[in-house]
Amino acid sequence: MDTTDGTLDEALGRLHAWGPEFGGFLANHGPMAVEALVRHGQAGSVHRWIDHYEKHLEDVPSPQGAITGANWREALGDPRRVTDWSAYFARQVAERPWRDVLAEWWPRLLPGVAGAATHPVIRVGHAVRTLLDDGEEAPRIAELAHALGYWAARHTTLPVSVNPAGAASPAEALAVLPRIADQQVLPLDGLAQLPGTPGWLATVDSLRVPHDDPEAVRAQLTALVRATVHRYLDHGHGHGVLMVHTATAPNAVLRTLPALPRELWAASLGAVWAASAAITSVYAAGEAQPPLEGVGGLVPEEVFERSAAHGDEHVIKLTDTALDVAAWVADGDDERALAAAVRAQTLIPAAS
Repeated sequence: MDTTDGTLDEALGRLHAWGPEFGGFLANHGPMAVEALVRHGQAGSVHRWIDHYEKHLEDVPSPQGAITGANWREALGDPRRVTDWSAYFARQVAERPWRDVLAEWWPRLLPGVAGAATHPVIRVGHAVRTLLDDGEEAPRIAELAHALGYWAARHTTLPVSVNPAGAASPAEALAVLPRIADQQVLPLDGLAQLPGTPGWLATVDSLRVPHDDPEAVRAQLTALVRATVHRYLDHGHGHGVLMVHTATAPNAVLRTLPALPRELWAASLGAVWAASAAITSVYAAGEAQPPLEGVGGLVPEEVFERSAAHGDEHVIKLTDTALDVAAWVADGDDERALAAAVRAQTLIPAAS
């Protein structure tokens, strides 16, 4: 990614003037989308994209009171305190290295990774990738503070305790994951149905998490990202937007691993797998869509150009992750991953 022209830092500065949500609960995807646009050679479109996107955004919420080392627990998971949380983390990264702040707060925030449909951890992943790969300029450190603050404010635990300790691969576990829509479970409230869904906990707990081998954790998390991107191709039409997060959330954690103590890696895999599985169970389609036609010989750069032109933030983010998956193949050509990005372009309406 070429960050020398200042586009990314200018864009983050613009977006930090707005709140992290709009419309009551919709996440501000701006920082995530512009990071992906710049990374994939679309810096020239960034400010035009923001010109359109910021029409939807809302002002920064009013602060409620300072968060401190003594009172943070009572503010955790309170979305009314999001501005207080952002200010808290801004102070933290001003006083200490950002890696130290991340290492301290990651295990505190990890149990709430499912909050706000995993948007906060995805935002953290984009911020950390930039800091690790492209430099620690002030707007990028500020973005990490905003992302961590959003996560703290939207911290939400799943209504069931998960302990993956089996032998299954991500692809194997996803293939047999029960769907909420197939169960006679009440109340009809998304994640609240998980505890009463027959077979759900057993399937989620069947995933292999190699606690004593961090590199094996990285490999398993990589396999999870690949499996969820591939599954989006066939089953994403259950909900084209929300199914994006089944892949982008684990990829955000994967991008963050190098900045975390290795002893946190296994728990990170287990937590994000549970969140991804929960979203899959609620929103994945029951039957696979027919294969896409005319997607042979896809070129990653061209696929991203099409997603940038499409303009929807979820399409941009899924394509960003799909290109990661494609790059993991020796010849850089994972056709199913690239086709998943094309599928998103068809399932999600273009930005208007």
